[in-house]
Amino acid sequence: MDIERQQQEVDRNYDAFMRMLGAILPEHRDQLALMRDGRIVGYYDTPRQALCAASELFPDEIFSIQEVTDEPIDLGFWSHVGH
Repeated sequence: MDIERQQQEVDRNYDAFMRMLGAILPEHRDQLALMRDGRIVGYYDTPRQALCAASELFPDEIFSIQEVTDEPIDLGFWSHVGH
């Protein structure tokens, strides 16, 4: 697995996801969005469903999964690194 390529994909997908969030939130709140190449390829109700779909669709493991929510995510310690 190419770690650098995977990180670039995650970053690109996150940026695209944040731009789309307002439009998708009403219909897909609390679902998980499976993303590749800055596009959402599917919505899933559980992490397991999203990961199974990703494994089938993207055997190179280059994808990301984002939760469709407007709630801030508490990353614990990592939320405060660099502040």
